[in-house]
Amino acid sequence: MLDGMTTITTTHSNAPTTPEPAVTVFHPDPATIRRAIERRSIATLATVSERGRPHAATVIYQCVDDALFISTFGGSRKARNVAETGAAAVAIAVRRLPVGPPASIQLQATAAVLAIDDPEVVGLAAAGRLDRITSHGELDLDGGCFLRVALPARVLTYALGMSLWRALRNPLDAAGEVDLHTTVDLAT
Repeated sequence: MLDGMTTITTTHSNAPTTPEPAVTVFHPDPATIRRAIERRSIATLATVSERGRPHAATVIYQCVDDALFISTFGGSRKARNVAETGAAAVAIAVRRLPVGPPASIQLQATAAVLAIDDPEVVGLAAAGRLDRITSHGELDLDGGCFLRVALPARVLTYALGMSLWRALRNPLDAAGEVDLHTTVDLAT
């Protein structure tokens, strides 16, 4: 356990005489990653059409329980792609200093398009749990909808759960993976 994270090292080999360098994957504390997701509100959402045409867009999201909610128009490319494929990918930048590259969180997940009057949207909005993405009249937009991106168990990270100094000194070893559905017992 280093810097509050566990480390797994594996070595791969393409040929018996040509070993590849060891790859280190950090496993940051799931609660730390969950907090980072919940505290942010801007991400890059990537979708793909049934014909394989990719699309990426910067979006404002709100994390509620185990899902990210995004307000958009039903005719938008992202909504059409989610309706066609039921999938999306999300990248969240996590800036730790005003300069230098940010750390990040990446995930691939199932996604759905929800109408503005969907019971889940109505209930969450009434409870004030979608304030970040409904405070500008989004619930009254003609043709508006919400994307619901389920948080998967497996989330990839870069430079989170390790000291900034360590990430800068060893950028190739800053990749991480975490299971959001587990908890880390720091006492062991």
